[in-house]
Amino acid sequence: MEVELGGSVALVTGAARNIGREIALTLAHAGAAVVVNAKSSAAEAAAVVAEIESRGGQAAAILADVSEPADVTRLVAETVARFGRLDILVNNAALRDEAPFPELTLERWRAVLQSVLDGAFLCSQTALPHLRASGRGAIVNIGGLTAHTGARNRAHVITAKAGLVGFTRALAHDLSSDGITVNCVVPGLIQTERAGAEPSHRAARVTLVGRHGVPDDVASAVRWIAGPGARYLTGQTLHINGGLYLG
Repeated sequence: MEVELGGSVALVTGAARNIGREIALTLAHAGAAVVVNAKSSAAEAAAVVAEIESRGGQAAAILADVSEPADVTRLVAETVARFGRLDILVNNAALRDEAPFPELTLERWRAVLQSVLDGAFLCSQTALPHLRASGRGAIVNIGGLTAHTGARNRAHVITAKAGLVGFTRALAHDLSSDGITVNCVVPGLIQTERAGAEPSHRAARVTLVGRHGVPDDVASAVRWIAGPGARYLTGQTLHINGGLYLG
């Protein structure tokens, strides 16, 4: 096991499947102890922990709704109680949803913004004392492609993910004196498991590398940003999209 993150503790929200799962596995492979957070997918979160432990790593699964302040307080407290510190926060939790704008209800609008933006706010603020104490604290926000390109039927998702870019830049200023880096990683067309049909905005787009990405493409970028080699990087938005913007 490689150890550039040895001695670090990472909390990855929304880590039971897809990109979040791969980020948790990758950070663990780099030597970090990892808390695998999920809202309700207990079995899947436990499977991620089991995979990490089977490779000789340390991990724990903690169920919590990141849009609920009490849940986030418990999530961070249990993380520190279990592993003694917190160095890396990956704000990945999000809701996938599509709706034509005339049919988009306030309830659905708020649910997405709460998951993405309230979740990132609550987790970052609650984790702050521990990230300050770390001396190598890193926050990585996971953005979204359509926040930069636009797309149909995703006004709520696009608004939330675009908000993460502003949040990243704001925190980079606010937390720089604490030695905490804050960056945003934006996945492009990534092959993930979806409950419904492929979103329409993905079909018409092509990449220069000739393929869609896989979760490891994103996780590898997060690993670098969270590690010692990226301490001079903050306030940035890194697009992992195979040259999609240049096609």
